[in-house]
Amino acid sequence: MSREPSAVDLTKASGPSPHEGLDIYKLARSFVVDVYKDTNLFPAAERFGLVSQIRRAAVSVPVNIAEGAARGSKQEFARFLLIARGSLSELRVLLDIAREVGFLSELQFQARDKTVHRMLAMANGLIRHTQRRFAR
Repeated sequence: MSREPSAVDLTKASGPSPHEGLDIYKLARSFVVDVYKDTNLFPAAERFGLVSQIRRAAVSVPVNIAEGAARGSKQEFARFLLIARGSLSELRVLLDIAREVGFLSELQFQARDKTVHRMLAMANGLIRHTQRRFAR
């Protein structure tokens, strides 16, 4: 038998989520919007090719950060940060391919690549920090 959440449960659930204050999460969300705008200009034939892969990898970053932060343990958070880092590495390759085939200008590529590098550095710092905390 399921029970309705109590007023206390609702109050707890309506507070800010643990990931919302993280700079990497904020940057990753903004990056997703930029990627969607960029890929809207790709050829229609790429809708299920590069567009889909780039968007999926980009969305994976803030989603994994949010899920990891919500898990409640530093070890779980680090694991999801590693997944987000893998998606960022995947994005570097996909964006480079998009540039090489002419779907992204050099300027667009440089801007997105710079942001990916920044998020990689942020993820690496958070991973080191969380791993040190649960290694003690």
